[in-house]
Amino acid sequence: MISIADIEAAQVRTSSIVKETPIFESRLLNHWLGHQIYFKAECLQRTGAFKLRGATNVLAKLHEQNALPEQVVANSSGNHAQAVAFACAQFGIPVSIYCAEGISPVKAAATEFYGAKLHCFATREEADLAVEEASKAEGTLWIPPFNHPDIIAGQGTVTLEALQQLEERSVEPTAVFAPCGGGGLLSGAIVASKARLPNAEIVGAEPLNANDAARSLQSGKIQRLASKPDTLADGAATPSIGEHTFEVLKLVDDFYEVEESQIAYWTQWLQHLLKLHIEPTCAMTMAAVAAWLADKPANQKVLVLLSGGNISQASMLKIWQSDYLTQPPIMNPDA
Repeated sequence: MISIADIEAAQVRTSSIVKETPIFESRLLNHWLGHQIYFKAECLQRTGAFKLRGATNVLAKLHEQNALPEQVVANSSGNHAQAVAFACAQFGIPVSIYCAEGISPVKAAATEFYGAKLHCFATREEADLAVEEASKAEGTLWIPPFNHPDIIAGQGTVTLEALQQLEERSVEPTAVFAPCGGGGLLSGAIVASKARLPNAEIVGAEPLNANDAARSLQSGKIQRLASKPDTLADGAATPSIGEHTFEVLKLVDDFYEVEESQIAYWTQWLQHLLKLHIEPTCAMTMAAVAAWLADKPANQKVLVLLSGGNISQASMLKIWQSDYLTQPPIMNPDA
């Protein structure tokens, strides 16, 4: 299991490539809820998502050891693909990405723009088998989307950085919230928060329609989705969590499964209130925040990790099929 020292080392070695992202608030949302919500905007990260941190950490660590590979392969539905492609470009390493044909066109185009060769397959399972076979070639490194200690450490820098920024404002969160797909971001948040904020609660969220992590935590064994899930939160549509992330996820304090209507609702509201272009995967987390706050005393200070902002036109159309902006999220009885 990784430690806070691993995350601190990742922060130092990736600092020349990964940029520090800002924290946003909405005064109106805080007033409505009766709490202070701080949003870490990884949607403004290079490549548009937190994934760049993990991919860069893997390669930067190998660079320190003079052990960079001749080529890189990776499997991803989009954000990790872009991150690996961008990171490989910084180190001058050829890269091939293996994915399902359902990959977001926006993410696919960006991945190719960063210099990667894209290999598309009918299903995620076929892509996973193909990348495994390709990784056997001599001089080839397979960078997985989440199930690797150096990936988790890199993703943990999101939370570490956010806590450092809030500390400069003399803000100590009572809870940290993150979405969960494969579990890399949430695992990193758990390790960083447990070390820096031992009294805070760490809470995860995933789509009810893709609830492999919730079922894994409930059963005590990794559960795999039987088929491709139907969810707006495509970044959380991974078939299963990994053995590395699962061990860390067991330490999560609470976990919520979010219905599709709530994912669309909070995507609309956060885009409107924060004026940020954010993915449904991270907007989903606000549903968990609202549920968690329902029985808490006023003036909780909550950190929410906004994981990315890469959304296809097809997803945007689905999100805006209904207008949820006529139903403001009022929870504060004095509002």
